[in-house]
Amino acid sequence: MEFIETDLKGCFILEPRVFKDERGYFMESYNELTFQNGVGQKVNFVQDNQSHSSKGVLRGLHYQCGENAQAKLVRVLEGEVLDIAVDIRPNSETYGQYISILLTAKNQKQLFIPRGFAHGFLVLSESATFFYKCDNFYNAASEGGIIFNDPTINIDWNFSIEELIISDKDRELPMLVNAKKIW
Repeated sequence: MEFIETDLKGCFILEPRVFKDERGYFMESYNELTFQNGVGQKVNFVQDNQSHSSKGVLRGLHYQCGENAQAKLVRVLEGEVLDIAVDIRPNSETYGQYISILLTAKNQKQLFIPRGFAHGFLVLSESATFFYKCDNFYNAASEGGIIFNDPTINIDWNFSIEELIISDKDRELPMLVNAKKIW
């Protein structure tokens, strides 16, 4: 597994070694020791989540606050998504900046998003199955979010806004300046 730190400190792209032959492929998608050595910290994942969505579905930008903050290890099992992580750590030199990465079932890449980031994704294929590990349990009272089209973050979704499928809850999220504070 190769670990590539992004421009946002603590956020890593993981590229697994995939062994292919006439039968298909084999890869190690997660190994606790390899992972902790790769990201340089101990992370104890306690919850796995999975979603299935159709083309144009945008989920996010979500995060959890305070003692319920979550780090996530995300990947795509089927299809393609544009995955987004936004640094919302108040004292970070990259506060308000984002990274985007194409995660696909074919490229098998994963993204580690540490605590202190908002996260979202857009389905680019006809459908996608999205899988992620969390290092903390979900807590509804600690839930926060930022509107997908916040002009200060200025995410390039590279997709027609008119074709997006967004939940009512996500359409009503505040801009970063008015978002629930993470700490």
